[in-house]
Amino acid sequence: MPHDNIGPSTAHQPDLNWSQVRETILMLGVSIGQIEHAMSDGHDSVKTLAESFANMHNELKRVRQAAQSLSPEILATPAVQEIISNSTEAARSTDKAIIAFQFYDRMTQRLQHVCDAVDSLAALVSDQRRLYNPGEWVELQTQIRSKYTMEEERLMFDAILQGMPLKQALALTEAALAARKAAPDSDLELF
Repeated sequence: MPHDNIGPSTAHQPDLNWSQVRETILMLGVSIGQIEHAMSDGHDSVKTLAESFANMHNELKRVRQAAQSLSPEILATPAVQEIISNSTEAARSTDKAIIAFQFYDRMTQRLQHVCDAVDSLAALVSDQRRLYNPGEWVELQTQIRSKYTMEEERLMFDAILQGMPLKQALALTEAALAARKAAPDSDLELF
């Protein structure tokens, strides 16, 4: 990363080389570090939980299949019917948990995009040749926008770049997402 060797903060003891740009880049680095640390902490735990729930789902399916393969007389007993019913309900619960873990994965992907965008921004700001070149800013914006996979993400990005206040852009994005979820032919990813 081109901005990794900018030196330490000198804000507490400013000298002739003090720069608000360097301080900004350092603070952006702290933000990236915090996000990446949080994602790293959660990744292994969530992966373990997701694998455990997937295994539980498979085991519940085997229990249900074994119960259903019993003779008709045994299958008709209340105890076996309860086993089948409870294993079916438990499998539905594990399905919901697996979907929640997939949404967590989606969130960590978005946070990684934020880290990458902030890192690219810091690289641009730290390079005097690029900092004052509008073409470099357009390239950065294009690069960041291209990483968005959902139309609502691109809508928010475009709205903010057009000067819309953040809260208003978020409301616009939420309304667009709600409309897409409500559409009868919705192509919303459900994993």
